[in-house]
Amino acid sequence: MTRTRFIGVDYDPLTLDDLLDRFAQRPAAARFAYLVTPNVDHVVRLHDPMPDGDAVWAAYRGAEWCVCDSRILAALARRQGIALPVAPGSDLTALILERLCRPGDRIAIIGGRAETAERLRARYPALDIVHHAPPMGLRRNAAALEAAARFAAGTGARFLFLSVGSPQQELLAARIAAQPGATGIGLCVGAAVEFVVGEQTRAPELMQRLHLEWAHRLLGNPRRMWRRYLVEGPRIFLLARRHRLGG
Repeated sequence: MTRTRFIGVDYDPLTLDDLLDRFAQRPAAARFAYLVTPNVDHVVRLHDPMPDGDAVWAAYRGAEWCVCDSRILAALARRQGIALPVAPGSDLTALILERLCRPGDRIAIIGGRAETAERLRARYPALDIVHHAPPMGLRRNAAALEAAARFAAGTGARFLFLSVGSPQQELLAARIAAQPGATGIGLCVGAAVEFVVGEQTRAPELMQRLHLEWAHRLLGNPRRMWRRYLVEGPRIFLLARRHRLGG
């Protein structure tokens, strides 16, 4: 499948149903492969100078699947004649659990709170759910990153939800892929499990259609989100303009 490049990132033009079909057809014992879901925050960060920038870019480019997780990105691409289907990681996570997981399947969660994993077990008692909570600062803690990768590879899980935030989760996915014998499908989906168990709520449908999910998140946690959405996020319009001009 030919990927579509927009602002330096190569996307697979796949819908949620397309992804579910591919995941359903992939043997559980197949070599580990992972999905990344870039949004505005991810793309802006990728274009910032980073000490580990080469490793972060390599992690995104090494993904088996890369889909757009932002209606704003999709709208900016559409203005340039580029079609990017939107496949939100939170929606995908819920659909995987509801449609693809079978009783007895092992599911791994890397990151998040133990309470979140317990709530997921209560919601899906037929699944074998294991959890690993790496320490904070995983990105710059080589030993903890390696320990998380070894744990993930050793689970034999069919699906692995990597919930340690970006770009830690993408770096972790690449590290898992390098582990001998690693199997399953890794999904870099941030806080998606928290949405599934009701610890966080999605924006109302009207706000989603109006591309205002960012405002819902900002209003829900202004102290944490103001810089991301009011200072860093708007830079996406400059990056989109540069892409249009061929820069």
